[in-house]
Amino acid sequence: MQKLLDLAQAWLAEDPDPATRAELQELVDQGAEAELADRFSGPLQFGTAGLRGELGAGPNRMNRVVVIRAAAGLAAYLIGAGFLDRPVVIGYDARTNSDVFARDTAEVMAGAGLRPLLLPSPLPTPVLAFSIDELHACAGVMVTASHNPPRDNGYKVYLGDGSQITPPADAEIAAHIEAVGSLADVPRGLEYETVGDSLLDAYLHRAAAVVDADVPRDLRIVSTALHGVGGAVLLSAFERAGFPTPIAVPEQQQPDPAFPTVAFPNPEEPGAIDLALALARKSDADLVIANDPDADRCAVAVPDPDADGGWRMLRGDEVGILLGNYIATRDSVGVFATSIVSSSLLGKIAAEYGFGYQETLTGFKWLSKVKRLSFGYEEALGYCVDPEGVKDKDGITAALLFAGYAASLKAQGSSPIEALEELAARYGRHSTDQVSVRVTDLARIPKMMGALRAAPPTQLAGFPVERIDDLSLGSPSLPPTDGLRLALAHGTRVIIRPSGTEPKLKCYLEVVTDGSAAEAAALLARLKADLADVLEAAQKD
Repeated sequence: MQKLLDLAQAWLAEDPDPATRAELQELVDQGAEAELADRFSGPLQFGTAGLRGELGAGPNRMNRVVVIRAAAGLAAYLIGAGFLDRPVVIGYDARTNSDVFARDTAEVMAGAGLRPLLLPSPLPTPVLAFSIDELHACAGVMVTASHNPPRDNGYKVYLGDGSQITPPADAEIAAHIEAVGSLADVPRGLEYETVGDSLLDAYLHRAAAVVDADVPRDLRIVSTALHGVGGAVLLSAFERAGFPTPIAVPEQQQPDPAFPTVAFPNPEEPGAIDLALALARKSDADLVIANDPDADRCAVAVPDPDADGGWRMLRGDEVGILLGNYIATRDSVGVFATSIVSSSLLGKIAAEYGFGYQETLTGFKWLSKVKRLSFGYEEALGYCVDPEGVKDKDGITAALLFAGYAASLKAQGSSPIEALEELAARYGRHSTDQVSVRVTDLARIPKMMGALRAAPPTQLAGFPVERIDDLSLGSPSLPPTDGLRLALAHGTRVIIRPSGTEPKLKCYLEVVTDGSAAEAAALLARLKADLADVLEAAQKD
């Protein structure tokens, strides 16, 4: 306990935030050994997703001390790489302390002799990604925890190519962060600039252009920002593109770091878009668009008479395949890319239309690096439809392009549901789903992965497991990552991997059939049930 108290006192001596100092002092006064042990169990690990964690005092939380050290380490890396002549652009969302962390970063960059540019207000992550090229920056920082729970915040880093950091840059930045000494020795400066409104105007001008001029705009749309920063930007983008202004869910339109109407501010979570669906039914809408809190993801729901309540939320793979097919029919040849956990159908579409095709590890840090990229997506509601403008997932431009596609289908007397059935008839029905295990103790995840490697399943849903790829070994086309890929008969596959952003072990399922949607759903249900048993056994080992 004394060692913990010594660590806490050292932290208190340099923490510039009175709120986290008071929080930590209360834990010390209470002798809360378990809580202190957790907070001082080690620093938040800086990796290819930057930093992300729960707000609070201590090195294993997101706070001003951790952010100042991260900013100082990033500044040292940039100076070492010779980037003194180009700015660093800094954006932030509306989560608790995002603006504080952004200003701390700007002051540290200024103190290091770099030229920080601070975005003028809480804005979507894709605006920050766009700004890197637009402002000729050497790097970008986005303070956001995206769709994580309300108590979380994060720190996402981009380099001058406009894409998120990948190895070895992440390890090199982490080493610089570790080398930061006393916070009192980190120079700070106030010589940073706040970017004018012309940047957002340039982003909106570029975003609106993803919809071709001859595309119909007759569409009634309901939108929800899920209490994030995408609300006003989305409405402005749709107006600029010539669509009727979407009908916003009033209870979720304004940024609110408490996220009062949702358990988790993620469109994929059950109930998250219930208010939007209710408004869509009331408004006789054609389409529902839901962005996550930093608006880099986009969820879509469409009318479906066979679904409960007459509306169906499309899976991320379904939106990705529809967008990919739409782009393939209208654009020149380039490369389509998706992650290994997403549907394999995109590869078949790419081959038919003469596009290149590449699979990457999960995350847009990999997808955005694909050369000659025309379109990239991953099943977790992330779509890159304008790689020259934003080298990252962008929930605003994806919403615009999908709306244009839906309006075109409507003008032809069709719908996204009918388009999906046409693709199933043409390429086979590719159905995907997930099974996840959420944990409170992160140490359980490597133990489960170890158990699965030691005793993998030999049969699932009545199909023998024909091949097992241990993704940690890497391959000629993929760098190593923690995961297992199980190949079964008839194109069925399962990929098991730890989540990169949440305390979950995630399993990604795909079945390919020539049968009906009901038959595919039954096969997926059997696969999920068998996999749930496998995961339960792995938790006991």
